Amino acid sequence: MKNNDILRRLRYTFDFSDDKVMRLFALGGLEVTREQISNWLKKDDDPQYVTLNDKPMATFLNGLIIDKRGAREEQPPKPEQRLNNNMVLVKLKIALSFKAEDVLEVLALAGFKLGKHELSAFFRKAGHKQYRECLDQVLRNFLQGIQIKYRDKTHEKAFDWGEFGES
Repeated sequence: MKNNDILRRLRYTFDFSDDKVMRLFALGGLEVTREQISNWLKKDDDPQYVTLNDKPMATFLNGLIIDKRGAREEQPPKPEQRLNNNMVLVKLKIALSFKAEDVLEVLALAGFKLGKHELSAFFRKAGHKQYRECLDQVLRNFLQGIQIKYRDKTHEKAFDWGEFGES
């Protein structure tokens, strides 16, 4: 998946303002401007669209982890030079304090079924005999599932039918 799409989806899911996105990048160790964010969030066919490279995306995800889980006592993690879907999935799992069951539940919200053993293969080191590459389809469904879990739930209008009595 493209880093720009991931950033766009996370920003929408958690309703992050530009200021919040800038703070998350800063927490990860990278100062960015509002203009950079704006250009990263543009659609691919916009002339001002700029590709979000792996290192800044890893920095953003590290900042998200720090924001959600708190800073570790040692230095913040160094952003990876190269990022793949497996790494993005791992970083989101850490940021959201998910266990394997939580990841499977979120995937199910998006209508995507995956077994626990299949999922664990995504979290193995590359080169391990059980390692499996996380395809775009899996990451896309995971992002869709967290949107359903967090965004759609917080923006539903709660309506208490009880106050009107039952008919």
